[in-house]
Amino acid sequence: MNTNRKIGAAFAIGALLSTTACAAAGAEDGVVPVAVGYQSKTINTVTAGTLMKELGLFEEHLDAAAEKTGETYDLTWHDFASGPPLTAEMIAGKVHIGSMGDFPLSVNGAKTAEYDDVKTSWVSVTGYNLSGSLNQIVVPNSSDATTLTDLEGKVISTSLGSTAHGNLVSALAAAGLSPDDVELLGQDPPVGVTALESDQVDALAQFVPFPQRVIFSGEGRLLHDGDTGVPTFHGVVASDAYTDEHPEVLQAFLAAQQEAEEFLHEHPLEAAMMVAEATGLPPEVVYLYNGPNGAVTFDMTIKDVLVGAVETGLPFLQELGALETLDLDEFVDEDPLRERYGAAYEETKASLANPSAITGHDEICDLDVADPATASEAWPAGEESTQVAATPTCLLRLVAQGGEYRALYVPDTSSGNRIFGEHATWVSDPSADENATLLPFGTVADADAYAIEHAGSQVIDYQTALTSV
Repeated sequence: MNTNRKIGAAFAIGALLSTTACAAAGAEDGVVPVAVGYQSKTINTVTAGTLMKELGLFEEHLDAAAEKTGETYDLTWHDFASGPPLTAEMIAGKVHIGSMGDFPLSVNGAKTAEYDDVKTSWVSVTGYNLSGSLNQIVVPNSSDATTLTDLEGKVISTSLGSTAHGNLVSALAAAGLSPDDVELLGQDPPVGVTALESDQVDALAQFVPFPQRVIFSGEGRLLHDGDTGVPTFHGVVASDAYTDEHPEVLQAFLAAQQEAEEFLHEHPLEAAMMVAEATGLPPEVVYLYNGPNGAVTFDMTIKDVLVGAVETGLPFLQELGALETLDLDEFVDEDPLRERYGAAYEETKASLANPSAITGHDEICDLDVADPATASEAWPAGEESTQVAATPTCLLRLVAQGGEYRALYVPDTSSGNRIFGEHATWVSDPSADENATLLPFGTVADADAYAIEHAGSQVIDYQTALTSV
């Protein structure tokens, strides 16, 4: 499989489209076109896409700008399945502001830099995960695989050139394998999910929300949680020529993004329901990632560790032929965010804390819920609010009292990433604190490793763990 040819061809098409850039960006007298590209189903971009759109925030800020400038703004939203086609439309001058994952964002910066009229800058971040766990690898429930080495010679579906692809290659390398030791099949995420569920592939390596969607549906289980030690994120890029001419549009967008982020933090369950209704995704899956202590940390600032992650990923993209070089100093533009945040920008940028946390009081164990390493949450069926627990063990005690639950959310004991408790592998450790004797793990391998290191521990399934309390 010649992946270089496939990825190179995709951007060659975008380059041909650039000849129409000036005409496509034109507007009638007094009417300013505003074209926003987003990925509705990539739910860690919702503050710059789906949620912002559903709340009507950008429209409100454009109306306010119109009162000052006297212009009429013609806003259109363009939904994409992934970053590469969005970049092609930006090269063609048909999209002015777009959000995408870190690898496509890097390619966007490199490719648009070749054309002065459509050159872009990286202007904000939507959401990030410091360990890389917005990309994960799942296998069918029928699979015998428990570690990545078990995939040697197997077929793995992924989006070629995506961050999920890069994460897979890094994970394979850490396991002593190369891409040549497996068969990579390039597929869009929904196609890959179908292929996994119909046993056409042995594993799926994809980005948020598709791996956990497979797990929640009961069609697969987690093999690798995506932790490569390299952060992953989604960000926003904007056309320099466009924003130089219409700086008020970019400021209106960033103001809307900031308000969408605040709404998500203040009303996480409502935000999840809104995104689910707009996208058709299960709200329980959206809330797993975007809720308190979720796998996604929503923060607009362009943090140094995220710039470093882009730098780390460049050799992979260069080897694929997706880009030749990227001048990060030229590509990153924090000035619009500094204008938005004022003196608070540097302090916010320096913080790596998740501003959305599970808090409250655990009535079952009579404990305050404060530690993100153990804080857990249950979503009762038919309810518009959740119940909190200080630890996963306390959460099981709550569930054991009866009632039906849409989903259970617990932190993975190894990584701290939020996972579905009812789909976790559990370990019973009688030597642990009385409120921490039952520990959830996202993968069988991590549960086995813990049990080996802690004498007397036993690996069990969810129903056994629930029965034991």
